[in-house]
Amino acid sequence: MGRPRAFDEDEVVRAAVGLFGGRAYDGVSVDDLVSHLGVHRNSLYKTFGSKRGLYLAALRRHLADDVRPLADALAGAPDAATALRLVTSADLGLLVLAVVERAPVDEEAAAEVRAALDAVDRAIADALGAPADLAAALTAAALGMLVRGAPGSVGAALARRLDPSV
Repeated sequence: MGRPRAFDEDEVVRAAVGLFGGRAYDGVSVDDLVSHLGVHRNSLYKTFGSKRGLYLAALRRHLADDVRPLADALAGAPDAATALRLVTSADLGLLVLAVVERAPVDEEAAAEVRAALDAVDRAIADALGAPADLAAALTAAALGMLVRGAPGSVGAALARRLDPSV
């Protein structure tokens, strides 16, 4: 009979979200995971199969805990400026990194990312009564602001253009 698991899988996945979201997949080694998450190498492999397995679990957790609630909030956005502020104030680090780093080379990550972005686009389109391509452009602009590292100033300027009352 094996030893009982000495770690909380849920806590490890949550911590991995922060690690991968801050340093990206390629910026995190298995040694980093072992030392930062407090999980023995054998336990990591037994539970998640591989670094990629833990990454996918972390990505799914991020999408469930951060992106789905964002999509729900966007569904009630009264205008484009509000939608933009919601997206640029959300914690989307792992999503943004997954878009540029993993989605091009990992079909499973790409499918997760695509589904999440489609949900955000649909929520914006439904809330604003906007065509799908315009909603996708607004999502892309907001994510671009996050990549640029200036969501506050750039987002405020764009919000003023979209809604002069802001």
